[in-house]
Amino acid sequence: MGTKQKQSDILLGLIRDGKPMTRNQKLNLIVQLSIPSILAQITSVMMFFIDQAMVGRIGVEAAAACGLVESSTWLCGSLTSAASMGFSVQVAHFIGANDFSQARQVFRHGLICALIFSVVVGLIGVSISGRLPFWLGGGADIAHDATIYFGVFMIVMPFFQLNSLAGAMLKCSGNMRIPSIMSILMCIMDVVFNFIFIFVFHLGVLGVAIGTGLAIVIGACVQAYYAIFRSPMLALFNQMARKQEQEAIDNGQEVRGKWNWSYLVNALKISLPMACQSILMSGAQIVSTMIVAPLGNISIAANTFAITAESLCYMPGYGIGEAATTLIGQSMGAARRELCRSFARMTVSLGMIVMAVMGVIMFIAAPQLMALMTPETGIIDLGASVLRIEAFAEPMFAASIVCYSVFVGAGDTFKPAIMNLCSMWLVRLTLAALLARDYGLKGVWTAMAIELTFRGLMFLWRLLRGNWMKKMI
Repeated sequence: MGTKQKQSDILLGLIRDGKPMTRNQKLNLIVQLSIPSILAQITSVMMFFIDQAMVGRIGVEAAAACGLVESSTWLCGSLTSAASMGFSVQVAHFIGANDFSQARQVFRHGLICALIFSVVVGLIGVSISGRLPFWLGGGADIAHDATIYFGVFMIVMPFFQLNSLAGAMLKCSGNMRIPSIMSILMCIMDVVFNFIFIFVFHLGVLGVAIGTGLAIVIGACVQAYYAIFRSPMLALFNQMARKQEQEAIDNGQEVRGKWNWSYLVNALKISLPMACQSILMSGAQIVSTMIVAPLGNISIAANTFAITAESLCYMPGYGIGEAATTLIGQSMGAARRELCRSFARMTVSLGMIVMAVMGVIMFIAAPQLMALMTPETGIIDLGASVLRIEAFAEPMFAASIVCYSVFVGAGDTFKPAIMNLCSMWLVRLTLAALLARDYGLKGVWTAMAIELTFRGLMFLWRLLRGNWMKKMI
């Protein structure tokens, strides 16, 4: 692992130093950055997978309770991710330009702003947790457990934000190894803590929430330690950081402790479209949940478990997307247009190939994936059938995921956000509402597959046009 990390550092140095790269070197760098990121994404989803599997053993009502508020927890998580990206993309650009002092300044600003933001989100979440299950169409039989699960998640929201920010900063610096290792360790801790709190202390859904929360807290603290104290490019408190800050002062640049509003303004330009998109996209997921809710607890549970199982299929796309954001961000910072274009096309192609293979696996193994989370045959059969519908859309889903990550790395987030929202609200939800009447949950997932294919084609069209590189000098 250490050798590969050193190799990737050397190859990333070629980007920053303006040196030519062969196709094999570019592919090698993409793979080296993608593999740990894919592992990190998969293990992050495994935390939810484990939660659902353990909850599934408690009963249908418990599974439905967690499933009811899952889209709402994803909404809050996506907001913290948007806040992180607003600062980490700037860091990638400064690192690409070999300006590590400015990168540290942005990191310092990001820690302050993102953590304040997450505290506000957490407080709002806790305040509405008791009413949320009823707003989503849940019944009184599952509202109590749903409130507990969502409320605990909101309490640990600042740590969720810290974990997201520290991980994003490390990845944009080219260090995919530490976030990957911590994601795996968080998954292991999640299993251990959930087992203890569910089956030893018999806390049920509360045990699931506490176990996951503890794993997030520990993971956030460790990643923050590496980013703040150990990273060669980002560390705020070590000898190298002090030396580079002194050099910055000598050159008349910004000094430590001085607030620079331009970092926040630039972060808002990147983050606001992403945050608005997250709100409206997650809002669409919530509306989708409301469409599914009247179909009954079996459909709610099957929908939740199928979403979790499908996540294992598309997380490799997000892993490759994270590598794309790093590569595009540093290439943009180094003002290397052709290299930027090459990395974009190679990462998107790789993502589509990987997720096409994952789609085949998901189609074949759908019943087994569902059986891992619940013993209820009705849920297994319904969940497997909708997963097989979705499998056909995975390559185009990959195109939309990786293309969007490319655009984020370039700091281009407004138009891609509009594209995502139009596709989700005008195509998916409209079709889902129509098809659910006659075909139930299968109709909802058919609408999803059609929409993802449409979205992928839109994003590929924009990638090939090249307008996303217009901010490059």
